[in-house]
Amino acid sequence: MQATRQDILDFLRRHHAASVKDLAAHLALTPTAVRQHLTILERDGLIDSSEQRGHVGRPALVYSLSSSGDSLYPKLYDDLANAMITEARELLGPDAQQKLLKNVATRFARQYSSRLEGKSPSERLTETAKIVGDRGNVVEAEWADGDYLVRKYTCPFWNVAKQNSAVCALDVEFVRQIAGADARLSTSLLRGDEACTFRIRPRAVG
Repeated sequence: MQATRQDILDFLRRHHAASVKDLAAHLALTPTAVRQHLTILERDGLIDSSEQRGHVGRPALVYSLSSSGDSLYPKLYDDLANAMITEARELLGPDAQQKLLKNVATRFARQYSSRLEGKSPSERLTETAKIVGDRGNVVEAEWADGDYLVRKYTCPFWNVAKQNSAVCALDVEFVRQIAGADARLSTSLLRGDEACTFRIRPRAVG
């Protein structure tokens, strides 16, 4: 990242939003020079612009970090999750840890109850694959030997799962709950397979 543009991102990170005038004063540059840098940052999807109303005359543009720009800054979510899962196991024991993860899966699944309500068992399985995909995964689904297979080629919990494989049980429980059927993990990215495959047995649908 070019130094001036990184400085602009850092300023927006601290102040949430800024005008060209604000940035020019901070950087000791002309407004024209600032706009050139902003044009590049906006082209790269790192900042957003919006009109600042409430002033006399033409509304001024203000700039803020986009979600892509914000993602450039470190997030320690994985470290936090790993630490909390490890502490839960050490403080409460493996049984309590398993119950905790099951409760988390239930909380996740509850968010999708409206999408599943009133669907037939077959429709619910199709919707299950869509929900898994909507959670940021690359997914394929098919029928095989009477079971419904949902293959997940990505893992949003990868950095956590590498240290705490119990997270995989959370994922299976989540799929089981949204599918309303028995689910088993038959292949796993963590074991070196090309995908995590959830084998769902529709005969268990209630």
